[in-house]
Amino acid sequence: MKQSRLLVGGIALSLAASTSLFATNGDTMIGVGAKTRAMGGAGIAFSHGAESTLVNPALITHVPDTEISFGGTIFMPDVKTRIKGNGPGGPFDSGEIKSDADISMIPSVAIASQVRDNLYLGAGMWGTAGMGTDFRGNKMLMDMETTLQLMQFAVPVAYKIQGLSVGIAPIVQYGSLDLHYFNPFTNSNVGDGQHQDFGFGASIGATYDFANGFSVGAMYKSKIKMDYGDALSAAAGPFGIPVGNNLDQPAEFGIGLGWRSGPHGVAIDWKRIQWGHASGYKEFGWDDQDVFAVGYQYDTGTWALRIGYNHGKMPIQLSGGINPARDMFNLLGFPATVEDHITAGGSYLFNKNFSTDFTVVYALEKKTKEDISAMFGPGAEIKNKHSQLGLTVQLNYKF
Repeated sequence: MKQSRLLVGGIALSLAASTSLFATNGDTMIGVGAKTRAMGGAGIAFSHGAESTLVNPALITHVPDTEISFGGTIFMPDVKTRIKGNGPGGPFDSGEIKSDADISMIPSVAIASQVRDNLYLGAGMWGTAGMGTDFRGNKMLMDMETTLQLMQFAVPVAYKIQGLSVGIAPIVQYGSLDLHYFNPFTNSNVGDGQHQDFGFGASIGATYDFANGFSVGAMYKSKIKMDYGDALSAAAGPFGIPVGNNLDQPAEFGIGLGWRSGPHGVAIDWKRIQWGHASGYKEFGWDDQDVFAVGYQYDTGTWALRIGYNHGKMPIQLSGGINPARDMFNLLGFPATVEDHITAGGSYLFNKNFSTDFTVVYALEKKTKEDISAMFGPGAEIKNKHSQLGLTVQLNYKF
């Protein structure tokens, strides 16, 4: 019976669809699932039910029977860019222009089930990462439009022996990349439409639950190779960036601590995202990123409240004017600059089977400025302001 329920859930997952999104820790969301996001993305050692399938596959052993979660995030980035300098026609100033890529819908669907005494199985499909800007109609910002979309499908398997749980999840990733802009130096358009690819990877994890309510966990997610044809190299070539056709999703690894006592719960995570080891990102000057997340939960059983905080220093390493073309491409097309996130949310249990979660995530505005005098004369610079607001709603059913 549980296997048939899992099959039905898997069919439901195939109906989910991803749209363009703009993410947070680099181009990766701070967390998938409403509960995880409400606690700052912390969840390596703190189970959030079926939605934990991608965070740490070992945590699905905390699902006693079968649980399905359906959710979605309305993501609203606010990116404003300004370029000023001295062109062939004299001084110019674009003024502060807001990107039109300011709202996206991100799906999240997961199922987990205990299929035998110590064996657990799950499946999930999530919009996990992406970024982009839309400055079409603004020649001073090169009519730049960029879109990266990533979605992952995983099937975690976990085994539990007393307090120890271990899990593994094969991952299939879908990616779509679209880059185009107007090159004022050649008076021509660059970019030829959307390029897509599928990549494969895996995540592994382990947790140990102590009798006193504490838990520890660790996870590793492999790098996923992605090839977008000549989309990236053709767009980066005029900027003098020596990049090939690959834009690989980097490996991640982390450790976490969890604690539960009565209605109280605390989760603390550290994670490293290896941007500097991933083809494409390292050529754009991205460096490895340390992410710290902490969350608190007060759960009465009928309702719960959660708050959290997430910090990850922006991975883009600006050159200080040495490589202005690369800096300009990053800040104009892929300004993954936000660092601090404040999160809050809650849950309500309607009955023993059905509950709902909601979350608000706000990424504090980050202001970035870089010297591009080598391209556009003395005093030339590019400025960027970036903040984000995300609203997540999730429905859960247990049976």
